Amino acid sequence: MFEKTGIPSEEMIREKFPPIERINKGPVAVVECYKEIPCNPCETACRFSAITIGEDINNIPVLNEDNCTGCAICLSKCPGLAIMVVDGSKSDTTVQVKLPYEFLPLPSAGETVKGLDREGKIIADVKVLQVQNPKSFDRTPVVTIEADRSIMYKIRNIRTEAK
Repeated sequence: MFEKTGIPSEEMIREKFPPIERINKGPVAVVECYKEIPCNPCETACRFSAITIGEDINNIPVLNEDNCTGCAICLSKCPGLAIMVVDGSKSDTTVQVKLPYEFLPLPSAGETVKGLDREGKIIADVKVLQVQNPKSFDRTPVVTIEADRSIMYKIRNIRTEAK
């Protein structure tokens, strides 16, 4: 399916996620790179050596979840929007997910928006907790949402209603 559509299978997605025990400890990056391409901003942005590419810039990034603080700098620097941060430490029923968001208008904290899967299909209403809009031209805005744990592996973007 992936080669034809570019949409990863559930198995491919789960392989990219850190173990649930790590997610429940606190924020951690999920690096959803599936193709070898010449790219390394995530590695160079990480001050904690949590993401490594290796000697060949075409390598797929590897996450050392023990080193990851969930700071989301890698997320905001990734030109492919392939990184999100998941935090399961705040609740037994929900997770917080930081997503790159390059659309306008940006949502506002407290707003309820549509949670989307990797195909762009609506899967649930989610609450926006925070919006970080860096003024730097080379960083993507980051939207933190609260989503039900049942969609943790499915959620990948949001859609706002036109204002």
